[in-house]
Amino acid sequence: MNFIKTTEQDSNYNHLEKMSISELLININNEDKTVPNAVEKAIPQIEKFVTVIVNKLQQGGRLFYIGAGTSGRLGIVDASECPPTFGVPHDLVIGLIAGGDDAIRKAVEFAEDSKVQAWSDLKEYDINANDVVIGIAASGTTPYVIGGLETCNNNNIITGCITCNHDSPLSKTAKFPIEVIVGPEFVTGSSRMKAGTAQKLVLNMISTAAMVQLGKVKGNKMVDMQLSNNKLVDRGTKMIMNELDISYQDANILLEKYGNVRSAIENHKNGN
Repeated sequence: MNFIKTTEQDSNYNHLEKMSISELLININNEDKTVPNAVEKAIPQIEKFVTVIVNKLQQGGRLFYIGAGTSGRLGIVDASECPPTFGVPHDLVIGLIAGGDDAIRKAVEFAEDSKVQAWSDLKEYDINANDVVIGIAASGTTPYVIGGLETCNNNNIITGCITCNHDSPLSKTAKFPIEVIVGPEFVTGSSRMKAGTAQKLVLNMISTAAMVQLGKVKGNKMVDMQLSNNKLVDRGTKMIMNELDISYQDANILLEKYGNVRSAIENHKNGN
């Protein structure tokens, strides 16, 4: 490699085993504090890519995340949270991990080393030029991710990436690279730490901004959320109560009748 892997450089700290619990926690926290500033520097890249993503989703496309290890798991977390949070179909945002579902809980040996597997995984979903694929890899060198984006590029599918090294092979492959340079990890090379936090923050920004642009939020409320537990039913009832200035009981009746906060509010305002 002819680029510097800052994610692999020696930690700014040494003799961690000699630190007290307090020292460990304070030093980890001090490193974590630098992550939002690194993300802030990447906002222009994120904005450019989100604009393209929103356009594709508005035209009926889908958003895919592909990654290995921690990066793959973070993509799956973000994808899996979109339906309950924003009420979108489960096949709108899809997370794929090298090694398949088994790799969500346990590492699958050498799964990330195949340059052809990601494309095979994507083809299971009939990937096409209406879709967008984001490769997630802290190092920017994961073969599974790079190979997937290369084949997507060859098939006129828009590609982006989230990585924590500058000018990596992944950044050079993605049409819309997002680079969040967090520097060395507290534990040398443990990219589940600052790099993982940075990737999670960027994923939050991408999916949330896209869903807001798609009209899945009203004011600042998740009016399309799925009512999958008592806590969310209570939250939805209070949203309706506050929006319509009615009692909790009446709001709950409306929610049960229409099954959705947005639908309950709109139907009530329309006299239904």
